Amino acid sequence: MQPRNMSMSGVVDLAAVKAAQEAKTKAEQARAEAARQGGGGAVSPADLVIDVDEARFESDVLQRSAEVPVVIDFWAEWCEPCKQLSPVLERLAVEYNGRFLLAKIDVDANQMLMQQFGVQGIPAVFAVVAGQALPLFQGAMGEAQIRQTLDQLVQVAEERFGLTGLTVDPDAVPGGGATPGAEEPVGPYDALLEAAVRALDAGDLGGAIQAYKNVLTDDPGNPEAQLGLAQAELLHRVQGLDPQRVRADAAGNPRDVQAQITAADLDLVGGHVDDAFGRLIETVGRTAGDDRDAVRVRLLELFEVVGADDPRVVAARRALARALF
Repeated sequence: MQPRNMSMSGVVDLAAVKAAQEAKTKAEQARAEAARQGGGGAVSPADLVIDVDEARFESDVLQRSAEVPVVIDFWAEWCEPCKQLSPVLERLAVEYNGRFLLAKIDVDANQMLMQQFGVQGIPAVFAVVAGQALPLFQGAMGEAQIRQTLDQLVQVAEERFGLTGLTVDPDAVPGGGATPGAEEPVGPYDALLEAAVRALDAGDLGGAIQAYKNVLTDDPGNPEAQLGLAQAELLHRVQGLDPQRVRADAAGNPRDVQAQITAADLDLVGGHVDDAFGRLIETVGRTAGDDRDAVRVRLLELFEVVGADDPRVVAARRALARALF
């Protein structure tokens, strides 16, 4: 695929006075809060390149774009041009020293984000500035062209939105964690998470769901709450169902989307992970429009229950990509 440079002129549309002022205010507030807590808000060079998925997109990209331009690299393991481009972007992210943040998104594992950005082929590079997305280029461009595009992005972000980037400290601990050997403080949501677990143990699924939602309201990217909510909602959906009837309905009505979704829930609860994934992937392949989207969304929810690193999830994501495209 030949690289296709995408004009930066569209960035002018992002320069609405209100959006610029809001972005600048948020950045100033973030720096002030970091200073109030006794730190300068500095990040490690290792934190300038991050892997992002659908669950953390809002916190890692949208929210961060209020303080620094976020460059998104859409890639895949099988994409040879991606293997040429990604190392260049990663090196430049460190070289630019906090003037932009590089977010890497694996398209095989994050089909929803790929569709939302309208990605037609990879590698594809976008930027998010003050919560608003714009295309940068597609294909493996030369380094000189990449630098020119990044320079324009940084300039626009600073002049239009007051985004001066991140402060980088080579001695900072990657991930913003405590220094090695320091005692780990009690998290602000520990009590709510413990309450959710107690509710699950007591069979109070509604109470557990609400407790997890309370955590996610303040901390949308909390992994423990995300997993707990996905599990509690799954158990709540299958509560009181007649397994024999559900499976009979699914077998007798292969084109009934809701019947297949419900059967997949029961498959997963019963430990039949591959059956649950396979059922929904087959349903994706024979549906379209809203029906297909409903099946895809439920499949992504079941991926969350099993865990992104599980080999069965990795294989199912690839199968889903083939079914969708």
